[in-house]
Amino acid sequence: MSPFGPHRARTGSDSPEQFEGERVPAMSAEERQRAIVTAARRTGSVDVTALAAELGVAKETVRRDLRALEDHGLVRRTHGGAYPVESAGFETTLAFRATSHVPEKRRIAAAAADLLGDAETVFVDEGFTPQLIAEALPRDRPLTVVTASLPVAGALAEAGTVSVLLLGGRVRPGTLATVDHWTTKMLSGFVIDLAYIGANGITREHGLTTPDPAVSEVKAQAMRAARRTVFAGVHTKFGAVSFCRFADVGALDTIVTSTLLPASEAHRYSMLGPQVVRV
Repeated sequence: MSPFGPHRARTGSDSPEQFEGERVPAMSAEERQRAIVTAARRTGSVDVTALAAELGVAKETVRRDLRALEDHGLVRRTHGGAYPVESAGFETTLAFRATSHVPEKRRIAAAAADLLGDAETVFVDEGFTPQLIAEALPRDRPLTVVTASLPVAGALAEAGTVSVLLLGGRVRPGTLATVDHWTTKMLSGFVIDLAYIGANGITREHGLTTPDPAVSEVKAQAMRAARRTVFAGVHTKFGAVSFCRFADVGALDTIVTSTLLPASEAHRYSMLGPQVVRV
């Protein structure tokens, strides 16, 4: 099935094509780019060669479209393709996140859990990587975990040594996490030893960002409540910018990512304050 749905693929140049006596106009650049974003958001990534065949244009035309879309913050280019950037109008679901970069996320989660130290109270953020962190936390010592994430709470609820405090509020269907003033009000009453924070994007210029203002406020409040903050995220988060900014990079104590983030780039982030751990 084509990522663009059922249609007659064109071949050759950008000029109009003839199909069984019917003349079909070529897509404009705007139409092509809209179709590319739609396909990327539906499938999680797009490939230059496949796009060129589907759209009936040259590969260089597709590359030019991807550059324009990247300039507008809608996709991030990769070698041979691109993937969508999460924004105010688009956010992947928790189920989708559980299918992408899973081995990398497991390595990062294990390394983040190793940073627990002597913390007795921990905030674990929403998202698949934080869920993996929760699953990697030790079960051989008393621990209090505060979370807005239903899956995190479920992963820890039966651990005899872990006391789970699930923050109340409106549950977002895509991420199964609570938000709004009930959530932030509860958080404001805590002093937490360590917060494990996720984000949809992180850059040196714009800090940590996420698409939804309500989610942004929960994350910001968790960081205000925490004595120490660890950001854990895959390499594709770096350089991505979403709608709502909730923290500077310098507000983090540690960044945990993988060796897929180049050492030179990791060093640039470390110059802003946090220790950067690559696994």
